[in-house]
Amino acid sequence: MAYIGKIPTVGNFQKCDAISVVNGQAAYTMQVSSVNVSPETVNHMIVSLNGVIQSPTTAYTISGATLTFASNLATGDVIDFVILLGNVLDVGTPTDNTVATAKIQDDAVTLAKMAAGTDGNIISYDASGNPVAIATGSDGQVLTSAGAGQPPAFEAVSAGGTLTAKQATTSGSSVDFTGIPAGTKWITVLFNSMGSNGTGLFGIQLGDAGGIETSGYLGNLSGINSGTSGQRAIYASQFVIVNPAISAEAYAGIVHLRLFEASSYTWSMSNINADEGGGQTCFFGAGQKSLSAELTQIRVMTANTFDEGNVSIQYGE
Repeated sequence: MAYIGKIPTVGNFQKCDAISVVNGQAAYTMQVSSVNVSPETVNHMIVSLNGVIQSPTTAYTISGATLTFASNLATGDVIDFVILLGNVLDVGTPTDNTVATAKIQDDAVTLAKMAAGTDGNIISYDASGNPVAIATGSDGQVLTSAGAGQPPAFEAVSAGGTLTAKQATTSGSSVDFTGIPAGTKWITVLFNSMGSNGTGLFGIQLGDAGGIETSGYLGNLSGINSGTSGQRAIYASQFVIVNPAISAEAYAGIVHLRLFEASSYTWSMSNINADEGGGQTCFFGAGQKSLSAELTQIRVMTANTFDEGNVSIQYGE
């Protein structure tokens, strides 16, 4: 900033050199390190005479570097000190890294005072607790947590799981779905007109990298036919989902598998299936199975031979 006249001394606190009193003299020259100094105004200084702080204007005045007391001093008077305060009404520009949090008022920092960023970025914190900008995502993405110690990130919305291609249940006694990825937490098995050439059980078995497991299945199956119900225990070798009463009947339905406990690889099952013909039978079931390791495959099976329909699975995290 330009000034007409003397440029203000900002916050320049100085103690003047000692001044010797001259008997009968009121005016004295102020110096710092033997160089004349001039205060901003008479109110920008502190003068002590004979141990008493003097009142500006009343007890003394200034003109440039000359300090003039209201009356002549006498032998024995002592000018204790003269301190110049600089421009006490202007703190000037603070030194770098000197403005502490306590010096800033609450709610004083506005958006206009923040550094410019990229449109769409979000402010978070990194593992060290320092502010960090989260890169702008794409249209349709959502902000997801990456867990403790990691900033969140924009990711695509889950498509609702992976649906496999249909596999025909028109031959053989089993259909396997392999390559189910790590981290899968739910699987839905979908049946359409699944049938066999006899009245043997339809079931599901679970497996891991060690193969399909054929024991340790718990649960129950209930069949309802024209208002009459009966209870049938699920075999320990599989989840039984259909117990046909009529040979060559076709069935449609759904089986839900959910990861119940990851540490023990325990899965829960619920099932509903119904015949598509004149049998008028519905089957409801539920069960539980703990695997030896993380699930990677399932098997749909019949005690007879498949002769119609198809099956597919859908899975996700």
